[in-house]
Amino acid sequence: MKTRVITGIVAILLFIPICYFSYTVVFPIAIGILCAVGVFEMAKCLKLHKNLILTIPMYIVALGLPVFRFFLPSNTQFLACALVALFGILIFLFTFVVIRKNKDDLNQLLSFFTLFIYVVGCFSSLVMIRCSTDGKFMYLLAFLGAWICDTFAYFVGMLFGKHKLIPEISPKKTVEGSIGGIVFTICGFALYGLIVNSFFGAELSYIKLCILGAVLSIVSQIGDLIASCIKRKYEIKDYGFIFPGHGGVLDRFDSVMLVAPVLYLLNVLI
Repeated sequence: MKTRVITGIVAILLFIPICYFSYTVVFPIAIGILCAVGVFEMAKCLKLHKNLILTIPMYIVALGLPVFRFFLPSNTQFLACALVALFGILIFLFTFVVIRKNKDDLNQLLSFFTLFIYVVGCFSSLVMIRCSTDGKFMYLLAFLGAWICDTFAYFVGMLFGKHKLIPEISPKKTVEGSIGGIVFTICGFALYGLIVNSFFGAELSYIKLCILGAVLSIVSQIGDLIASCIKRKYEIKDYGFIFPGHGGVLDRFDSVMLVAPVLYLLNVLI
């Protein structure tokens, strides 16, 4: 527990200045680094991390795409470029298989490509939200939604949890904890809106924030369960060790990752 607390404090001390300078290239670089580490953790999960010829190009794309978004005028242009980059990676993988004379497991490589798209797409969405017109305040909801839900789902579940949610995937999660996470996330988003509207001149809709809080808290829990499902599939405890006491990037940001693209889409539609 002591290690987890110390790591959490250090992470917060790093997170605050990154958010303060989020209007600069500092934020995309930080997200790019997390993205590249996340792809490495997925490669390690599939036991492909030692194949540097295969993985290095993917690390470069994972690091570069979030940073590249910062220098483009719109998300539409970025999405077009991202599709080209991902198609290029797919062609690279098939070429790799051909050159290796089909010695590699194609299903394993395609699984890695799928997880690569998931990691890169989710982390890139954070930069897309920040670079949106109202992104100055909206992008923080991706982090708040995941972390508020995770925190209060844990405490409510610990205090009142009696009915298991999906024990086959995550034995400790309860229905009561899940509901608690949803309720407190909605309240947390409303409070966030009150603070930024009152002290920072924002004009966030409370109705929109409550809707986002409800949807994103559910999505956050699904993201957590997806990460747990993958870990169970490949029989690993943690994805990595970059955050002592917490695990790897994918352990710490599993909920944030899925929340980010959903938040981006909802912010466009609502």
